[in-house]
Amino acid sequence: MRQWFSGLAPRRRALIGPLLVIVLIGVIGGVLAALNSRDRHPSAATAATAASPGPVVLVPGYGGGKSALDRLAARIRATGRDATVLSLPGDGTGDLTIQAKALQTLVARKLRAGASSVDVIGYSAGGVVVRLWLSDFGGATEARHVVTLGSPLHGAQIAAVGQAFVPGACPIACQQLVPGSALLNRLNAQRLPAGVSWMSIWTTDDKTVDPPDSAQLAGATNVVAQDICPDAVISHGGLPTDPLITGLVLSAITAAPIRTPTAADCATLRS
Repeated sequence: MRQWFSGLAPRRRALIGPLLVIVLIGVIGGVLAALNSRDRHPSAATAATAASPGPVVLVPGYGGGKSALDRLAARIRATGRDATVLSLPGDGTGDLTIQAKALQTLVARKLRAGASSVDVIGYSAGGVVVRLWLSDFGGATEARHVVTLGSPLHGAQIAAVGQAFVPGACPIACQQLVPGSALLNRLNAQRLPAGVSWMSIWTTDDKTVDPPDSAQLAGATNVVAQDICPDAVISHGGLPTDPLITGLVLSAITAAPIRTPTAADCATLRS
C-alpha cells in the first residue's frame, strides 16, 4: 500500500491522500460504534425470550437489606437457576435512579457472560428501581419476567409522613417514594413495556406500604396473597420468606408464561 501510494505522481497523491483519511476515519468510527453497541447489548441473542429463562437478579428494598432476599435467592438456586442479590449503592436510601443504574451494570455483566435475558425480582422499593431500569436503562429489552413484592409503585404514606414531619430523616429515596412525587408520576404515566411479563404481589396485612394496593400496576398480573390463601397472614417484612410468596415467585419465573393464580393453587404454592 505504501509503495503504491509513494509511486503516484505528487499531484495525484495530493488528491487521493485526503480521501484515504476520510475512509479510514469512517472505518474506525464504525468499529467503535459496533463495540459500543455490543457492550450495551452484548449480542442479538440477548433479546429476552419467554421460553429461555436466564439468571435471576433480586433487588432489595429501601435501605438495601439483603438477608431476606438471600433466603429467597437460595430457594431459586435450589431449582438450578443462577440467582444474585444486587448490592445497592451506599446505604440503599440514595437516588433510586442511581440504584437502577447499578441494576443495569449487574444485568450487563450477566448478559456479557452469555445470558439471553434475565428475570428480575424487586422487593418493596426495589420494585420502583426495576421500573426505572425498564424505563431509563434499556431493561425492557433485557428482562423476560419481572416479579415485585409489596412495591410502592404509587408511593407510600409513610414516606409522605416522613417528608412532612421529619424531613431530615427522609433522604432522596424516601422523597421519591412520596405519593405524587415527580419520579412516580413520570413512571406511572408510562405503559408497561411490550414484551415484559410482570407479576406484582402484595399482602393486605402490609402496614409499611400504605395503602397496600399501591403495588397494583396496570398491565401486570396483580396478585393479592389473601385472594390465593384467605388465611394468609403476611407482613411487609415477611414477603420475601413466606412460603406462599416464594411459591408465587417460583411459579412466575419458570419457562412458562406468567398466569394468574387462583385459590385452587393455595396448597400447591405453599408446599
